[in-house]
Amino acid sequence: MNPIHFFFRELFDEIVAVSWPLFKLMVPVIVIVKVLEELGGVALLGQWLGPLMALLGLPEGMGLVWAATIATNIYGGMIVLYSLPLDTPLSIAQITVLSGLLLMAHGLPIEAKIAQLAGMRMRAAIVIRMVGAFAFAWLLHLFYDQSQWLQEPAQMVWQPDPIAAGLIPWGLAQIKALVMIQIIIIVLLTFLKILKAIGVERVIQWMLRPILKLMGIGKEATTITLVGITLGLSFGGGLLIKEAHAGHVSKKDIFTSLALLGFCHSLIEDTLLVLLLGAHLSGVLWFRLLFAFVVTSALSYWITKVSPSFQQKHLIR
Repeated sequence: MNPIHFFFRELFDEIVAVSWPLFKLMVPVIVIVKVLEELGGVALLGQWLGPLMALLGLPEGMGLVWAATIATNIYGGMIVLYSLPLDTPLSIAQITVLSGLLLMAHGLPIEAKIAQLAGMRMRAAIVIRMVGAFAFAWLLHLFYDQSQWLQEPAQMVWQPDPIAAGLIPWGLAQIKALVMIQIIIIVLLTFLKILKAIGVERVIQWMLRPILKLMGIGKEATTITLVGITLGLSFGGGLLIKEAHAGHVSKKDIFTSLALLGFCHSLIEDTLLVLLLGAHLSGVLWFRLLFAFVVTSALSYWITKVSPSFQQKHLIR
């Protein structure tokens, strides 16, 4: 077979292998979340989360913002944030604390299911993301409150256009988002295949290997973890599902990689989004990276100390 023809045939097979499980998961979950939203499920979750906001130095209404983000994505939470009447503007510190919640726990119906398909127990994925998000935000609040740093009002640079009411505008917005995801998957896999062909992938693995090794992540998961950190859990998770089903990545590496991606994924897009809200880079990037590194290393060490039966029952599928 012609090498170029073989290259594109193999690429097509990889695109299908990544896209099909991902879209088969995402489409029904998107519909279910919309139904729950219409039935008041998101508002109810916001009421449950509201009292926790005081522990983070935030108004109780921010519970609804986090609830919308958990159920949908960061854009959804931003739309709710802009629609809430606030007696006083949030400070930069408060926006940074809120952004910590949004960055670490968003889109859980889809992203927790992706983690489950890749090999992590869904309840473990949800607990790690939710507890990690709250702990991260609490540490940020503690630091900014004790230092009295960034107490001036935040300046919001941009806000997303709200989706018009009705099922048709909502459906068109979802289709647009799914098409964009498919385009990114195609571009991403093509780029990775080219990097692999010319040997750059091995150089990237070599550069990241010491850092990921400290966190207990094996070299087989290096490239996938890098994809998830830079582009998002949906893309890195899709690749991880494919590699896990092929048996190329150990279960421990899957758990550790997914834990890291839960804390620190889509580092470029998501960070830029919350910076537009007025968040400060100190919390949403540097402290987030430090938190992700330390906690993932601790989880990687801990999983080696628990029994195989506990791992199988509570952590790894």
